[in-house]
Amino acid sequence: MKVFVTGVNGQLGHDVMNELAKRGYEGVGSDLAPEYAGVADGSSVTKAPYVSLDITDAKAVDKVISEVNPDVIVHCAAWTAVDMAEDDDKVAAVRKVNVDGTQNIANVAKKLDAPMVYLSTDYVFDGQGTTPWEPDFKGYKPLNVYGETKLGGEEAVANTLDKYFIVRIAWVFGVNGSNFIKTMLKVGSNHDEVKVVSDQIGTPTYTFDLSRLLLDMIETDKYGYYHATNSELPATESGYDENGTKTGYISWYDFTKEIYRQAGYKTKVTPVTTEEYGLSKAVRPFNSRLDKSKLEENGFKPLPTWTDAISRYLDILKDDGFFDDLKK
Repeated sequence: MKVFVTGVNGQLGHDVMNELAKRGYEGVGSDLAPEYAGVADGSSVTKAPYVSLDITDAKAVDKVISEVNPDVIVHCAAWTAVDMAEDDDKVAAVRKVNVDGTQNIANVAKKLDAPMVYLSTDYVFDGQGTTPWEPDFKGYKPLNVYGETKLGGEEAVANTLDKYFIVRIAWVFGVNGSNFIKTMLKVGSNHDEVKVVSDQIGTPTYTFDLSRLLLDMIETDKYGYYHATNSELPATESGYDENGTKTGYISWYDFTKEIYRQAGYKTKVTPVTTEEYGLSKAVRPFNSRLDKSKLEENGFKPLPTWTDAISRYLDILKDDGFFDDLKK
């Protein structure tokens, strides 16, 4: 199986390429840069075939992907800078990448009769209430430009193709790029106290675990909409496990507390409301709970718990000298 992967200089594309290699599939990576520009970790992606591609250039997309002639396309490339997307001078560019770029790729997928994987977000919903969002719920009401354009990308895929996986994820972290865990470890290393939002609820997604699920998916024809994050800790009466870690869905505050617990930080974590925090330009959803039951209903293995994901991720950061660099 030959798979064309966009956005390999990002967190997820990097891990998808490596998972393809592990399974003996042929991965062809692409991104905007003239050559692979992600983390130089010596993993398979750093040595794999790579083509430079601007997904907003319809002719180039058609030419490059048609020449590769993949069996499947995994579309990880996106504009993901949520706050910057709100700038008046950026809105058209965001739409060009997330909507038009996705349409360009869907058009080639249709021409080649290749299934397509499109990564999306809970930001397509309005973020209200406490009920987990189901993958096939169609009451879309994005709160910001990023959410609007990711929904536009979903519609481009669903209206063009029959063979697609639209997979919504949340709170993403991986080795190849910046993310919440790295940010909080840096901040916590030189502050006695950090204030973190406690009224936005969801679950994190580790790209290493997600990439394995995406490959499980493309080995089947169980197309459709899915939600995928790491699993929540099983519910307890107190709402916490033996380590004092929140069970069920969590807040960014709970996430930070567990990161610091596992990393051995003594930094005080203080919960604040979104309103008190008040730093972001884009409106953020309060309810990012994603219902993932459709995965198991279709025979897919759920992702490991988010606490397990943090543990494995911190081990990689330690091995990579991340904590040593913080001390410099």
